[in-house]
Amino acid sequence: MRPRSANAALAILAVAQFLIALDYSIVYIALPSIGDELGLTESSVQWVVSGYAVFFAGFLVVGGRASDRFGPRTLFIVGMLLFGIASLAGGLAPGTPVLMVARAAQGIAAAILQPAVIALINTSFAAGPLRNKALSVWGTVGASGLAAGVMIGGLLTTVSWRWVFLINLPLAVVCALAAPKLLPRLDETIRKHTSLNVPSAVLCTATVLSTALALTQASSRGWTDASTLAGFGVAAALLVAFVWQERRSAHPLVDPLLRRTRSLLVGCGATAFYMGSVGNQFFVVTLLVQQLRGYGPIAAGLAFLPMAVAIAVANSVSARIVAKLGVRLTLTLAFVADAVGLLLLAFQTSGDSYVLDLLPGLLITGFSHGVTYVAMFIAGTADVEDRNQGVAGAMMTTAQYMSGALGVAVLVLVLGPNPGQTSFGWAFVTTATAATFGAALAWFGLARRSAAAAVPEASGSRS
Repeated sequence: MRPRSANAALAILAVAQFLIALDYSIVYIALPSIGDELGLTESSVQWVVSGYAVFFAGFLVVGGRASDRFGPRTLFIVGMLLFGIASLAGGLAPGTPVLMVARAAQGIAAAILQPAVIALINTSFAAGPLRNKALSVWGTVGASGLAAGVMIGGLLTTVSWRWVFLINLPLAVVCALAAPKLLPRLDETIRKHTSLNVPSAVLCTATVLSTALALTQASSRGWTDASTLAGFGVAAALLVAFVWQERRSAHPLVDPLLRRTRSLLVGCGATAFYMGSVGNQFFVVTLLVQQLRGYGPIAAGLAFLPMAVAIAVANSVSARIVAKLGVRLTLTLAFVADAVGLLLLAFQTSGDSYVLDLLPGLLITGFSHGVTYVAMFIAGTADVEDRNQGVAGAMMTTAQYMSGALGVAVLVLVLGPNPGQTSFGWAFVTTATAATFGAALAWFGLARRSAAAAVPEASGSRS
């Protein structure tokens, strides 16, 4: 691609990633207002968040394969249009049923968008410095979306919770209209060699959906509740059926080559530990400042502003760090810094000062969060061919959001019904433990490479 065209394409891909991340966290601070206006119970309110995450995780792998089969540009446009319609429906929802359907539709739209975005980046920019820089720019906007979501949600909630949905509409429309002119088509020869296995797609989606539903039930009703156990039982049965179908199929949903690609498997694990650590940090900090410190919506949202700035700064320099240190050392050190920042927060929950007790930990985890986000996608997709980039990105993001659901379920158990300072301390220790495992996986799992060859040339890549 020509530089000007590449920059324009990257701009709308970054906006799309921002929307995907934004909508996971933007409703956190709006939940009390949504519950009050619509008369939702505490367990029902949780589904405003979980409905998005569950359907996002459930449809990701299918979205990835559809992206490889029909072209990521086509799926990007479809996903953006669905995202805009769902956001409009959520903002105008007259009651709970419409709102829940809208959140599920947003999740499905995000599942279509995410692998298409990653595939478009990885097939538009040659592996190495160009792709690293593109991922860094994309990550600057995408990783900041989680933090920005909490801030923007706090500000918009003071006007009306409905604006946390309606704000997506103009961005979705602009991206959908610009995509046909700015985004490249996937090579037709690649598409011809990609098939969509419908039985495997149905079983894969059902497996992930049932697992995510079971994890959500565990966080709201407990791990031993009948509905939780039934959900895990159904998920196990569906997983067995999916594996059987994949082994007997001539065109499996997940290419066997991907299951043998070490860097991709490590990347999937890294995204899981990322979400279990600094990804779920937003959940803990939001509860801490609102329930323990008594912050209002605006103050709670602004509490994340320094962290969002740190994430953006880190994302902007991540490609240079990877070029200098190599992706293995970069990702390892980023996870170590994640753990240090989270432990610092764990030991400061008894203090009342934002500047002295919260800000240092938020700045450390913000910067390391940004580096982790970019480095794990550089590592995970480096050795994947163009024809499988959609599924590879989907596998990593599925691991990320399934880990998010599992992490929230565990954190709810750690925090208990009326969390105090000690409970919040242990919650941060739990997230720091996930970051420590991430560091070990990155160091021992990724192959040793020189900094100059942090990301090898992938077959079929083009600029």
